Amino acid sequence: MTQQGAALQTYNNELVKCIEELCSKREDLNRLIQQEEAEKARLQHDIRVLTEKLSRVNESLARRLSARSDFDRTIAETEAAYMKILESSQTLLNVLKKETGNLTKATEPRSNKDH
Repeated sequence: MTQQGAALQTYNNELVKCIEELCSKREDLNRLIQQEEAEKARLQHDIRVLTEKLSRVNESLARRLSARSDFDRTIAETEAAYMKILESSQTLLNVLKKETGNLTKATEPRSNKDH
């Protein structure tokens, strides 16, 4: 019986040792889980902050793109109107030169050859 008692004590010691090892491994794993949960929370916070920032940038970008489009339209309209003014100025200049030429001829003293 003593031999059986000794064997039982040996098994008991080994069982306790195995249970302690399992508990130690569980504690290590639990620390890793807590670290990863903390990292997950930080990442989720960062994502939330970056999502809000991205939304603000997208809104600002949309306003600026719209403003640039307004500038492009205004510039195009102004350039077209300016071209019309240039064309009108050229036409007016041509008419003025022609009329000046006609007036000059009309006001020049007639030469003796014309008689």
